[in-house]
Amino acid sequence: MKEQKEGYVHSVETAGTVDGPGLRFVVFLTGCPLRCLYCHNPDTRHMKDGKLRKASELVAEASCYADFMHKTGGGITISGGEPLMQQDFVAEIFKGCKAAGLHTTLDTSGCFGKNVGDELLDVTDLFLLDIKSFDVATYQKVTSGRLDQTLDFARLLAEKGKKMWVRCVVVPDLTDDPKVFEALADFLAELGNVERVEVLPFHKMGEEKWKALGYDYKLANTQPPSPEQIDSVRGIFKKRGLDAV
Repeated sequence: MKEQKEGYVHSVETAGTVDGPGLRFVVFLTGCPLRCLYCHNPDTRHMKDGKLRKASELVAEASCYADFMHKTGGGITISGGEPLMQQDFVAEIFKGCKAAGLHTTLDTSGCFGKNVGDELLDVTDLFLLDIKSFDVATYQKVTSGRLDQTLDFARLLAEKGKKMWVRCVVVPDLTDDPKVFEALADFLAELGNVERVEVLPFHKMGEEKWKALGYDYKLANTQPPSPEQIDSVRGIFKKRGLDAV
């Protein structure tokens, strides 16, 4: 993998608590090939909308919070956008963070399939894999992308023995079919490397960003799922022996 000392960054969060274990330094990169209907970061679509930053700067910035992160079992998470669009840059950051003793997590849709270098895999401790739907047609409707690429990535992580948390969003009348979740649960249970499944309720936190950017937000009339519906979906995964939260 070619060393990439600079990359495009949207923003950083110094005290993240939802993107991996413990307290985390979260880096949001720009650039994403998907067009997810419920994306809450539509301002990260285009890579050059971000600010060009050096990998060494981000490593140094994250290292300033090392003591706090170590106490909580935290570390650095790189999200987006789709961070695999800049995987050489991500690997460079993670190499520096690993040298500083920081836990590394990558939040991805897996849309590049198996086209991920071993250098990045080797320096990533945990993968947060977003599986938008386990139904091919629904996945394409939600993301404008291909489900098989994401599943190939999941299989690659299993083959490499890499730890993985899976995230799935329950969108009423779109991604809420119990039979689809049952099929996904069967698939994940067979992989053997899934430590957790995060069942997330749909929200409209990104709607105002869509409007400001002049994008058509097609889920404006969609309401969040009920707590009972979320619990029901979690139960599907738990029945397969998966830790669902």
